[in-house]
Amino acid sequence: MQLQARDRVPELTGLLTAVSLALVFGAVLGAIPTGLIPHAPEWVLTAIPHVNAVVSLAAIVTIVSGWRNVRAGNVDRHRKAMVASLVLFAVFLVLYLYRVTLEGPAQFAGPAVLEQYLYVPILAVHILLAIVCIPLLYYVFLLAVTRPASELGETLHPKIGRVAASLWLISFSLGTVVYLLLYVLF
Repeated sequence: MQLQARDRVPELTGLLTAVSLALVFGAVLGAIPTGLIPHAPEWVLTAIPHVNAVVSLAAIVTIVSGWRNVRAGNVDRHRKAMVASLVLFAVFLVLYLYRVTLEGPAQFAGPAVLEQYLYVPILAVHILLAIVCIPLLYYVFLLAVTRPASELGETLHPKIGRVAASLWLISFSLGTVVYLLLYVLF
């Protein structure tokens, strides 16, 4: 008997999550050798946070659009919006990992009291939600690509998708606040 991806969604979710988190933590903790990565000009590295802010805002729009479309029964538009959201997330993540691998995490330049009571708590919740979202997003995505739309209602896709989209929206929104604190206000 030949097993298919549709029979291994939880296992594939776990594998993809482990690889993704290893890349993220490897970049943030400096475990990825910078010599393996081509260095872009300084202006490119400087532009990445600003590009990622635009990508985040676009992702917020596509997630909300996908949510509204599925509630209105427009599954095709929902699918397109959520695929666009996933692509935007991938673009964000690749750019973020590239910059962090080469330069390390950004340092907060504002007052220490704001760092302690505003920046760090917002950043912590943003990071926690981003980590929690990864397996949820892989799971609902893998369900969606391994089954016809007519079968998705019989899976956990709708329930987990609602949770994933909600947490994803909050994470992207908090990430935008982090951007404002790091690159606009201070």
